Amino acid sequence: MTDASITTQTHHEPEASFGDFVALLKPRVMSLVVFTALVGLLAAPMGVHPMVGFASILFIAVGAGASGALNMWWDADIDAVMKRTAKRPVPAGKVAPGEALGIGVALSGFAVVMLALASNLVAAGLLAFTILFYAVVYTMWLKRWTPQNIVIGGAAGAFPPMIGWAVATGGIGLESVLMFLIIFIWTPPHFWALALFMNADYEKAGVPMLTVTHGRRVTRNHILAYTLLLAPLAVGTAFTSIGGPVYLTVALVLNALFLLGAFRIWRRDEDDSAADKYKIEKSFFGLSLLYLFLHFGALLAEAALRPYGLGGWA
Repeated sequence: MTDASITTQTHHEPEASFGDFVALLKPRVMSLVVFTALVGLLAAPMGVHPMVGFASILFIAVGAGASGALNMWWDADIDAVMKRTAKRPVPAGKVAPGEALGIGVALSGFAVVMLALASNLVAAGLLAFTILFYAVVYTMWLKRWTPQNIVIGGAAGAFPPMIGWAVATGGIGLESVLMFLIIFIWTPPHFWALALFMNADYEKAGVPMLTVTHGRRVTRNHILAYTLLLAPLAVGTAFTSIGGPVYLTVALVLNALFLLGAFRIWRRDEDDSAADKYKIEKSFFGLSLLYLFLHFGALLAEAALRPYGLGGWA
């Protein structure tokens, strides 16, 4: 091999940057985990020392990043053929699969042990279970096996507020279960709306999303059904110890909009013109992001107002 060919080959070798290793941890997913865990911690009936709270949220974030790295390690083959994920660090060749696995395992152990030391064993146990559930039960098993993958696997993303609650209380309460259920039931319509306009990606990768296995009409029916289950649960949370008038107002408005969006998806004509294709689904998907953020933002507002006698129903 000539020096010129060696130079050319070296030039085309992708090199991992700091940003690639950050991307490996799925920072957007991590930000949602941090936010909902923080709400769970602050909404709890008893407080924690600020340093304990900060350290706990930090280790929960590390655990979320570890899950992301393990997910990218295992899913590199299907990520490579999906337009939405092809530029992720592992399928793009910037981070080696072994590196992703090593980082994921190391950060998982670090996050769980440090959370146990910073807070309590219940919170650490929930974090360990969440990582295991996401990396093994969802990523390695459900995702490629059943169209109910996102329904059952959605539990992994629903645990963070329970972990935050456990940091403060050392246990699990009704309110933390309700926060879990809001995310758990929100997840399927959120991802199915994405699947409706990204169906070609999932079909090409062989991922048995509901849109691939049962078609768009069944998926639309499921989105409406889950939204009908979600709305009374989300609004009803207003009348618990973590709710109040601020949350109730936000929940009423958001769930009315969410139900309207789900109904529009349900009655959607598959023969719409190309210009309007998936416009409704994309709009609903965008609304679903705001839906979760604003619900938990309202719970955070109630928690912030409560010490001043303004939050809750008291």
